[in-house]
Amino acid sequence: MRVVFGAGARAELHGEIERLGARRVLVLCTPARRDLAGSVASVLGAKIADTFAGAVMHVPVEVADAARRVAADAGADCCLGIGGGSTIGLAKAVALTTGLPVVAVPTTYAGSEMTPIYGLTEGRRKATGRDERVLPRTVIYDPELTIELPAATSVASGFNAIAHAVEALYAPDRNPIAELMAEESIAALARALPQIARNPRDLEVRGEALYGAWLAGSVLGITSMGLHHKLCHALGGAFDLPHAQTHAVMLPYVAAYNACAAAPAMARVARALGASDAPEGLFDLGRAIGTPRSLAELGLRATDLDHAAELAAANPYGNPRPVERAAVRLLLQSAFDGRRPSS
Repeated sequence: MRVVFGAGARAELHGEIERLGARRVLVLCTPARRDLAGSVASVLGAKIADTFAGAVMHVPVEVADAARRVAADAGADCCLGIGGGSTIGLAKAVALTTGLPVVAVPTTYAGSEMTPIYGLTEGRRKATGRDERVLPRTVIYDPELTIELPAATSVASGFNAIAHAVEALYAPDRNPIAELMAEESIAALARALPQIARNPRDLEVRGEALYGAWLAGSVLGITSMGLHHKLCHALGGAFDLPHAQTHAVMLPYVAAYNACAAAPAMARVARALGASDAPEGLFDLGRAIGTPRSLAELGLRATDLDHAAELAAANPYGNPRPVERAAVRLLLQSAFDGRRPSS
């Protein structure tokens, strides 16, 4: 894959589409991002075959099917996803069954654009998989496109990226290069997010956050996911909780759950944060930048916790500490209450 990075990099879009030999491009975005997507894609002129502005969180299968039909009807030979994880996830879902190449123009810090991981939600259950067909051929990072992203959305999205890096540090298939990239990602985002919260229009800081997100997505793409991602996928798919905000709430508690079984990884997380304890440092960072602090704040009900624990414990992802239902239920209770975690 190719990565084009820098302020104004969206100007390279036409050349990157030409490089792929594409002639009929399907533009994908959310309803809220239709104007931005149209502005970015306008450089393609007659190469735009159609626009599908129906991307939503967690990629419901019916939305993916609708986008595939539009791609077929338009005779598209390329998918252009302009937006956050929902849009790029939809582009991947189209590519999964059609084989169309994907060009991604991220406007958040989700990191999905750097991975061969896809997710689809059906019947209130979100399933993920890996397939090289969904890995974007080109990613264009332009920090100017993130300037208008509200501060609250920005910092939650950045916390989502930090979660990718934290789990990469204790993944069973980690390697020294991935560990270096993960620690650098956490440090870059921990520097950038508080400044974005204070001044969302600082272009240099926006660029540093995209740099951290690129690193986080890269290590997510080459390592396995653990309990944190399983919990967030279960909560998002079953209860329709907002994706990035769920990551922001859950990460300190999952770090505390795994701390005793992944001490070297937690030491690197703490060092990147400039904290003495990783779970507490993550919690304090979230509080400082204003991300939601509890599952209750996101709208989850206390009566949902038992079902959430069952979903997380069923077919668990690899994790340094065994995933036991009773222990996960306690973890979820702490996250529901918003209690301060600790190693």
